[in-house]
Amino acid sequence: MPDLRELLHFYAEAGADTPLEDAPVDRLAAVEPARKPVQPPAATRQAVPQAERPRPEPQPVAAPALNKTSVPDDTKIALARQLASSATTLEQLREQLASFDGCNLKFTAKNLVFADGNPHAPIMFVGEAPGREEDLEGVPFIGRSGQLLDRMLSAIGLDRTGVYIANTIPWRPPGNRTPTPLETEICRPFFERQIELAAPKLLVALGGPAAKALTHAPEGILRLRGNWKTHRTAAGIDIPVMPTLHPAYLLRNSAQKRFAWRDFIAAKIQLRALTQ
Repeated sequence: MPDLRELLHFYAEAGADTPLEDAPVDRLAAVEPARKPVQPPAATRQAVPQAERPRPEPQPVAAPALNKTSVPDDTKIALARQLASSATTLEQLREQLASFDGCNLKFTAKNLVFADGNPHAPIMFVGEAPGREEDLEGVPFIGRSGQLLDRMLSAIGLDRTGVYIANTIPWRPPGNRTPTPLETEICRPFFERQIELAAPKLLVALGGPAAKALTHAPEGILRLRGNWKTHRTAAGIDIPVMPTLHPAYLLRNSAQKRFAWRDFIAAKIQLRALTQ
């Protein structure tokens, strides 16, 4: 027969862990339920007049912060237009750009990257901004992407003696970051005047930023490429633009080279028609 310890252990495992008492205990009455406050009838409640009810204090609304990079600096842009329009030759434009201090990129770049190739060529290639190698040498498209561009030009029977090459931004942004809208607008009068003075018959925009700067098209480069657009100069002359993929993009996406090849062939055919 089990002793008392084993019996109590058996009861505990079975869930009988509360001993009985001699007198019955109403354990439900031991805990008094919380009583909810009783609301007086609606008829007996005194209504508070609307005018006497306290009104919440209006919360101050913070003014939206202005994005400084999206607000053009009219003074700097006006000065850029004045200097650019006063240049009557590409050399004068280069000198005006070198003396212009209105763009902050000038103070972080090592060199002004103005142009390369033949300024009298009938076709002009326009990129966005210089890279590290271009900044060191002061010449556009001489790094890896420039070497690919040279091979692409050679494939359609051209080289740098038969083309003119420039950028929409003549100074390298720090760390190769994307130029801000303000920086692009400040530099716009110079590259538009550069196109006007070079007077090419055909423009090839290398990459989406250059294509948008030249044509103001809202689409991305994958939609723009291969479709003829137009750049209108300040004098009202329309120049056909072929948007295509940037060589730096092609170095990272070699499968896209076939599309750039089609664009270059289309540019070659159009150039032949314009120069005959």
